[in-house]
Amino acid sequence: MSEWGKAVREVALSAVVCVIFYLIATALAAVFVRAYAPADGAVLAVNWVIKCAGAFLFPLLFVRRGRAVFKGIAAGILAAVLAMLLFAAIGGGFRINAFFLVELLVCGALGGLGALVGTALRRE
Repeated sequence: MSEWGKAVREVALSAVVCVIFYLIATALAAVFVRAYAPADGAVLAVNWVIKCAGAFLFPLLFVRRGRAVFKGIAAGILAAVLAMLLFAAIGGGFRINAFFLVELLVCGALGGLGALVGTALRRE
């Protein structure tokens, strides 16, 4: 497999697993947050924590050496876009605004950082 093929595979795998994590973690968190903290701000904060954790964790696990930071940034941004599309399809509506642009930046930065940390910890 070519270098581009490996890079695309790493980014796609990281992003897809991250979105699956988002779905499961958000569903579980929604049950608990709605039961204990009915405020909408609490739901938004928990969703941000879940997205940030996933954007950092999965590039850390799946991205290998060779432009790891760029692949991590791409994985974080792709995961945020896929999650937005999936939640829009489930919830019924797209909401692209300045808040989403901040989310893209944060997820991209955390993805790059996660990939950098993962390659530093991994013995390849």
